[in-house]
Parts: sequence; structure tokens; C-alpha cells
Amino acid sequence: MKPSNTIKTFTSSATTRLSSSATTRLSSLFYSSSCRHRPPSSKSRLYASFFCALIRARLACGQLPAALRALRHMRSLGLLPTLRSWNLLLSRFNSAGFVAEVPALYSELVRSSAKPDAFTHNVLVHALCKMGSLDAALRVLRSGAEIDAVSYNTVIWGFCDLELAESALGLLSEMLKKGFPFDCFTCNILVKGLCRKGQLGVAESLSDMLVQGGITRDVIGFNTLIDSYCKMGKMDGAQGLVESMRAENVSPDIVTCNTLIHGFCRNGDFSMARRVMEDRGAHLEPNVITHTTFINEYCKRGQLEEAFVLYEDMVKSGILPNVVTYTSLINGLCNKGRLSEAYAFFREMEKMGVAPNHVTYCTLIDSLFKAGRERDSFALLGEIVARGVVMDLVLYTAFMDGLFKLSKVDDAEQMFRLICSPCLIPSDVAYSALIDGRCKLGDMEGAESALLEMQRKLLNANVVTYSSIINGYIRKQLLAKALDAMKKMTERNTCPNVVTYGTVIDGTFKIGNQEVALQMYKEMREEGLDVNNYVIDSLVNGLRKTGRMEEAASLFRNMEQNGVLMDRVNFTSLMDGLFKIGNTSAAFNVGQEMIEKNHVPDVVVYNVFINSLCNLGKSRQAKSLLSEMKNMGLNPDHATYNTLINAHCKEGRMDKALELSQEMMSVGLMPNLITYNTLIGGLCEVGEAEKAVDLLIEMAAGGFFPSSSTCRNVLRACSKCKRADLIVQTHKKIVNMGLGHDITLYNTIIHALCTLGMTRKANVLLKDMLARGIKADITTFNGLMLGHCKSGHLDKAFDMYSQMLLEGISPSIATYNTLLGGLSAAGRIGEADKLIDEMKKREVLPNNFTYDTLITAYGKQSNRKESIRLYCEMVMKGFVPKLSTYNVLISDFAKVGMMKQAIELFNEMNKRGVSPNSSTYDILISGWSKLLNGSEVKRLLKEMTEKGFAPDEKTLGFISKAFATPGRKLGAQKLLRKLYKI
Repeated sequence: MKPSNTIKTFTSSATTRLSSSATTRLSSLFYSSSCRHRPPSSKSRLYASFFCALIRARLACGQLPAALRALRHMRSLGLLPTLRSWNLLLSRFNSAGFVAEVPALYSELVRSSAKPDAFTHNVLVHALCKMGSLDAALRVLRSGAEIDAVSYNTVIWGFCDLELAESALGLLSEMLKKGFPFDCFTCNILVKGLCRKGQLGVAESLSDMLVQGGITRDVIGFNTLIDSYCKMGKMDGAQGLVESMRAENVSPDIVTCNTLIHGFCRNGDFSMARRVMEDRGAHLEPNVITHTTFINEYCKRGQLEEAFVLYEDMVKSGILPNVVTYTSLINGLCNKGRLSEAYAFFREMEKMGVAPNHVTYCTLIDSLFKAGRERDSFALLGEIVARGVVMDLVLYTAFMDGLFKLSKVDDAEQMFRLICSPCLIPSDVAYSALIDGRCKLGDMEGAESALLEMQRKLLNANVVTYSSIINGYIRKQLLAKALDAMKKMTERNTCPNVVTYGTVIDGTFKIGNQEVALQMYKEMREEGLDVNNYVIDSLVNGLRKTGRMEEAASLFRNMEQNGVLMDRVNFTSLMDGLFKIGNTSAAFNVGQEMIEKNHVPDVVVYNVFINSLCNLGKSRQAKSLLSEMKNMGLNPDHATYNTLINAHCKEGRMDKALELSQEMMSVGLMPNLITYNTLIGGLCEVGEAEKAVDLLIEMAAGGFFPSSSTCRNVLRACSKCKRADLIVQTHKKIVNMGLGHDITLYNTIIHALCTLGMTRKANVLLKDMLARGIKADITTFNGLMLGHCKSGHLDKAFDMYSQMLLEGISPSIATYNTLLGGLSAAGRIGEADKLIDEMKKREVLPNNFTYDTLITAYGKQSNRKESIRLYCEMVMKGFVPKLSTYNVLISDFAKVGMMKQAIELFNEMNKRGVSPNSSTYDILISGWSKLLNGSEVKRLLKEMTEKGFAPDEKTLGFISKAFATPGRKLGAQKLLRKLYKI
């Protein structure tokens, strides 16, 4: 069989196997019609040439269907292109990416009686290799068809492209047997294939062997080996090869230079990278890759000014930046938090005619999500779709990660389902992002499920994956499970790194288990892991928060002595801790040391200083630091303003606090939840209830839903104003905000109205509450009982008590105290015994308020026996009577002249830490005056005056009546009034 027939037979079978659809399509096109009007035979070659040119033009535009139609038309006309035209068509189909059509087109070439040459077979072999059909490519080589060294080089490339470089080595001997000597091109293909598999040693040995066999190495082969050395971090070996190049009279080119620069940058030796640039030689002009490599490195190091200077120099020298240049600068800006500038630069990139790629979009989208700008992220997604940028796994993962960070769980999970579609295969990175998102949301079951799914798909969970799971368990305070995950991680040959240990140390400190945290630190050091700044910060913060500030400071200094370079965050944590224990001088010294070590203060540092000054009551000095921050070019954040606002609120300077909130908005910082809660709390404290209500409405309009506690504080402030209309209006406004349907809020407003004695309005609210399906609880009934007692409707209070019992709600001590207070106020304390008996049956223990109420009630009725009995019982149980209770008891004894007992109670009161007030002294002085005990009156008057009290007019009347001579009592009374300025 002739070689062409062999190839024809082979291509027919290969085409059926590799691209049956393409074969069917081409066959149908070739034989579906026959034209009745054929061109003149004299012009057939011209027509064929025209059709071939047309087909190539269609392919160049990516119009495969149109190209195939033109091909069909050409063949239907019976036109026979020359071999050169056939070869050009095959080459164009191959180069345009339509490799599946090449074998069928080759078959048609053979049918047309054209004799394929080496070029024809090289294109065919190249297409087969691209399709991964190496066996078919080898059969072409061994079929006896016309081939050359390029044919073998192409098949060798095919093997190397599929990472089968070792198999390709066997083709060298076959080449030689067939008389095709291999050259440096062959050598370069094999060297690159071996290097791609990480077999640098084999590649270099092969290269040396071929050199010994007479092959001359070129700059491409050397660059391939140098690149492999650089990727493995063996920079000495890379530099050694450069010397070998020169020894073999091969001059390094700009690719060599760029490879070395990139290698040194990747290995963190930036000085050597710059040295390569300096020593490159005047004949080597840096190109866009050179500049971009340095720009990228400057951005990674946070040296954005240097990066942009280099960018400007690059443009001035006529070198146009590419997409990688722009993406590096955008990434640098994003990492520095300069998102607005990054976005503007992104738009400048488009104006310069450089189209962003998926990496550029991914960088911006990730940063926008982190900044909470979800809408802008999805706007960029629209651009991606419109521009036809392929949504790859990295972009999908970035969206999923961002949505998890915004707690958009359903959307994030939907994004992962898209990743799992037939077009994409989730990577370990995608699974790690999914696991991290689920862990941060507390879905540990979902995280563990994803980890098992990874293992089923033979994807290796890395240290980042396990660290997320460990952190998730720590956040849920499941320490045992976190440590178990750490153990499993080690069992699966994934060693915990410093980040894993740092996570555990930080988390265990936060859940209050400092012993485990310190044990983890010890274990980490025993594993030979170096401490980083994050671990130090976790230890310093953990120790200081548990009151072990001296240990924290000592650890900090020891780490410094061991050569750890402390960063600004470490200094800030130490300084903050020292401020909080009151060691201000040491804290200021740490601040000074930080500046001396060239750590420029940032917003957080200033916030620490501002907070410490505010805690010391020096808000004016703190405010001056705000001005200094602005002068330094720093933008105060929410924490800055909230700290100062809180300080002014504590001082009662609400005008200053509100001014600061206005200033905050003027610089583009909208008040957050803390700001609103602080201002509302401050206004409530100073009795500005209406302003507090206005701010509550503004807060809700701003998208911040006030908590129940904030609403309760506002309602209580309204209650203090004793304005029932304001209380009811405020509740309506809260309801209109969608926040009023809460038992705690109803209880607050019912209690407020009842305190004012407005039980009728309180009952209206109770009906509204019940109509909404909210059941009354113990707090509701206690409030209503209080209202009835205050308004003098004691029987209604007891009716409410009975209703509460019928509804199965057990009374609390507050219930009984309210009813006892009502009995006392109504002078019906004699009925208290029944209530106290009921208390005992229900095992509700009296508290100090119970005893104060009973003692006061019996004292006012001059039932000294019962009041003293209760007093003794009260103190024996460890309760301390309040001042008003002591005054009632002392007064009860003083009225009947039992001053010895009254003084004993007075002394006992002082021993128990209850300080007398003006009324206490008035009672005692009046009592002694009645007994004409001048020395005691004089002593008590002196003591009273020393404590800043003055006797009231009634007491002065007793003194003058008792001690003035007959006829001069009025004058004595006037004199005493003058002395005590009454």
C-alpha cells in the first residue's frame, strides 16, 4: 500500500475516533452537492486560489461555518487546489485552533490526488499532538510518509506537552536511524519538557550530553534551565549557568536578565534583583516584563510611591504597560486600602487601550467585597460578561468568598453550585474558601461535610483549610473539637504552621482558657516554629486582658531581645494594655519608642491615645489629638469619633457630642450603630427625651435597626419626663419602624405609664399587646400591679395578682414587694401576714427591699416590736437596711424618748457603712432637745455642720423651745436661723 493510502486509511479511522462530528460535517459538505456550472478549466487554478484565500480569511476571523461553506462550494465546483494551497489551508485550520478539522481536511487532500509533502505531514502531526492523540502522531511518523526532523521535533513536543518527556527521549535514537540529526531545537524541547516535570537534574545532564555530542546550546536552552533553577529557589545554580553561557560564547539576553530578576524577587532578595538590573549591560534594554517585575515587587513590599515612579519612567521611555503592569499596581493600591484610587486607575487602564483580564477583575472584586461594596462588585461582574472575559474558577471563588464575608450565605452557596457545574471542577482553593465561609458563619457541620467531599475527590486539604476549621470551632468555644481537628491535621501529614498556632492561641485566650493558649505557644516553640508578629500580638493581648500585664510586657521585651522585629500593631497593643492598667508613663514611653523605631503612628495608634485621655477625663486634650491626626494626613475613623462622642456624653456635654457627629458626617463618615446608641444614651441621661426619639427615627432611616435595649432606654427617658403623651407617641413611632412588637418594649412602656399612675392607658396597651398574640409575662403583671398601687387602687392590684395566678404565672419577689408597698402606702400593713405566708408557701425568699418595706410600714405605725424583730431578721440574713429604714427605726425610738436605743441604731448604721443624712441628724437632735440634753444636741449640731448639713426649721424650733430662756424663744429661733442660713 502506498504511504499516502496508508495515511488516508489512518486519518479516516483517527478522525472517526477523535472528531466524528467534524468528519461528518466535512464529508457532508464535500459531497452534498455537485454544481452544474463549473468554471472553465483554464481558470480553475485561479478560482481554486481565490477560494483558498477566502477560506483562510474566514478562519482568520474565527468564522468556521462560513469557511466550511466556502470549502464545500470550492469542492462542488470540482476545483483542485495546488499542494501549496492545501498546505496553507491545513496550516490555517491548525493555527486558528480548529485542530479537530485537520485530519478530515487531510483525508480530502489525499482524495483530491494531491501528493502530501513533509510540511503537510508536520501540520497533521502537530494537530494530532494538540488533540493528545500521540499514538496517531507516531503512526504518521512510522508510515513511510515524507517527513523530516521537524516532524520528530513536533511529536517530541507533543509528548513533553503531556508531561511524558521520558517517553520522548526514545525518539532520539529513532530520528538518528532515519537520518534526521537532532539539533539545539530538539534539545530545547526535551529540556523544557523535563524541567516542567521538575526533573532539572535529568534536563541538565541531557543538555550536557548533547553538547558533548556536538550540539551547540543556544540562549533559549540556557534560559529554560535558568528559569527552572529560579523556580526551585536555587539562585546560585542559576547564576552558575549564566557563567556557563558566557564560557560557551552565548550572550545572555533580556529574557535571561528578566528570569534572574524574577527569581531573586520571588526568593525575597530584592537587592540582588536590582544588582542584576544594574549589571545587565548597556546593550540590554529593559522591556515591559523587566519593569513590571520590579513594579510588582515594589507593590508587594507596600512601596507604592517607588512603584508609580517606575511606572511613569517606563511610560516616558516609550514602553507601554501591559495588563500585568496595571494589575500589579491596582493590587498594590487595594492592599493599601486605597480602593478609590485603584478603581480610578482601572478606568485609566481602559483609556490606555489595555483590556483588563480575569486577574484584574478578580483583584478589584475581592477588594470591593472586603470593603462591603457588594453592588460595585456585581457591576464589575456585568462588565466581565459584556466583555466576554471568561469566568474562571478564581473569579467564581472570589465571588463566593466575598458573599460569605457579607453573610449572604444562600448567594455564596449558589456560587459554589455554579463552580460544581460540568464546565468547572472545584479546586482545593475553592473548597477552602467554602469551608472558611461556613466556619465563619458557625456552620461547622457544613464545613466538615465539605472537608469529607474534598477527601472523596482526592483533593488535599491544606494548612489554610484546617486552620479555618480550627478557628471555626474556637469561635464556637468548642475547644476539644478544635484540638481534635489539629490532631487529625497532623495525622494527615499536614503540619500546623505559625498561623494555625496563632489562631488557636488567640482563640483560646478569647474564650478564657489561657492555660491551653500558653501550652499551645510552648508546643509551637518546641516544634521549632518561629514566632511572628501575629502570635506576639495574640499573647500580649491575651495576657493583658486576663490581668497579666507584667507577663505581657516581659514577653514583649524577651521577643525583642531574641531578634523579633516588633511592628506597629505589637507596639500599639502593649501601649493600650499599659494605658488600661493606669501605667500612663510607661505607655507614653512605648509610644515614644515606637516612633524612634520608625513606625509611623496610624489611626489605631491615635485612637489608643484618644481613648486613654478620654478615660482620664481629659477630653479636650483628646480633641486636640483629633486635629493633629488630620494635620498628619490621617483620616479619623468611626472608632475615633465614637470615643470622643462617648466622652462628651459621659460629661453631659451633649452639644459637643452632637457637633462631633455632624463633623463626622461632613468628612464622609456616616454614624454607625455605636454612634447612634452612644448619642441616644447620652440624650436619655440628660433628659433630652424628644431629641433621643428624633435620633432613634434617624437611626432607623439610616438602615440601622435599634435594639430593644436602645428603645427601652428612650422609653425610660420619656418616663422620667413624666409625660404620658410623649411615651405613647414614642411607642407609636417605634411600632411604625417595625420594632414595637416585642414583649420587652411593651413591658417598658406599661411600666412607664404605671409609674405615672396611668393604669388606664397601660391597660389599653395591654389589650393591644394581647391582640397581637403577645402573652403577658411576670414583668407585665408586676408593672400593672405597681400602677394600681400607686393610683391607690389596691384591690385592683390584688385582682391582677389573682389573674396572674390563674394564667399559671408564678409570682416573683418583685410581685410581693409591690403588693407589700401598696399595703404600706394604704395603711393596711396588717394584711401583710397573709401575703408573707403565701410567699413562704411558694418558697419565694424575701430580699432587702421586702424587709425595708415591712420595717418602714410597722415603724410608721409605731409597732416597734415587729419592726425591730424584722430588723434583726434582716441583718442576720446579711441584708443591709437602707438609710430611710434606719431613719424610720431611729425616729420611732426618738418619739418616745428612747434615745439610748436610737443612738445604738445610729452607731450600728455607721458600722454597716450607711451614712446618715440631714434627716437622721434632725431626728436625733429633736429627740435630745425634748430630753433637754444640751451636750448631745451641741455635739450632734457640730457633727452635722462638719458634714455639710444644716438643721431644718422644725429642728431649730425644738432647740429654741428647749434651751432658750422664757420670753426669748423667738429671738433664739431667729438667731439659729441666721446661723444656719435657713
